[in-house]
Amino acid sequence: MTISLLLKLAIAFALILQVVAIIFAMRLIKRTKYNAIWILCIIGFIIIAIERYFDIFRFSEEQTNINVSIVLGIIVSICISIAVIFAHRLVVYIDRLAEQRSQFNRGIMTAVLRTEERSRLNFSKELHDGLGPLLSSAKMSLSALSKDGLSTEQRAILENTTYVVEEAIRSVREISNNLSPQILLDFGLYQAIHNFTSRSSTLHHVEIVFNTTLTTERFDNDVEVIIYRVVCELINNSLKHSGCSVIDIELNFDNSTITLNYSDNGCGFEPDSVMDGGMGLSNITSRIHSLGGQVNISSSKGDGMKADIVISINDTKQCQK
Repeated sequence: MTISLLLKLAIAFALILQVVAIIFAMRLIKRTKYNAIWILCIIGFIIIAIERYFDIFRFSEEQTNINVSIVLGIIVSICISIAVIFAHRLVVYIDRLAEQRSQFNRGIMTAVLRTEERSRLNFSKELHDGLGPLLSSAKMSLSALSKDGLSTEQRAILENTTYVVEEAIRSVREISNNLSPQILLDFGLYQAIHNFTSRSSTLHHVEIVFNTTLTTERFDNDVEVIIYRVVCELINNSLKHSGCSVIDIELNFDNSTITLNYSDNGCGFEPDSVMDGGMGLSNITSRIHSLGGQVNISSSKGDGMKADIVISINDTKQCQK
């Protein structure tokens, strides 16, 4: 085998590596945000590949002298091509680590939320099954007292005490329901959110428009609880901070995707300035991210606020009718 043939084989090998490097560089354009770097690399590889292609025909079978610059060019071509191939592997590895970290963080957040909901449920049961019956017994005892022979002042005291106990019973029921709404567990998202919006609209004299395509669909408990908590948090934020008169809520489920579109006509705010403040926006974002969902919150002074949430239900077990 002559030196010229060996050189041609080396050039052909370098040319093949150049083509492979171009393919990997094209993949890196999609996988990284530094597109200009890989575009320039592709242009450079194409030029070098063309040069290597013409180098194959530059030598004759009888040529025995070796052009040092050509040999160095072949070595550089091979080294750069291999470097780009390994760069692609490095990017894939980094992406895999980032995905594993994201899944780990979602797992931690899911565990925290489950623990929180379990604590809410236990506390709700303690209130409902412990304090509730005691207050009911106190009300029955007050009702059993005869008003005969009591002075007007004593009757007023008895009636006021009865009223206070009744208010305490209603408060315990309200707190227990807010901690762990039984209607959510029994009937799902539609009924739970409808019940909450109706009650909030009546208490705060705010028009809350709730539209949904949901009817009897049931989802995984984590999905239902998180969406319900997010809706409640958004409504409470609007009622406390925005001074709005109208709240619009759209909750839809289509093609394994849940979309929640929320808006109010309140005073608005700067999202960056309150994301870590007392409005719970970071908490809302963390909850949705724990489901692998996306959140986009937009607002400006005097122009209300909007929250667009998208959650993909990949597991068919998470949705039942």
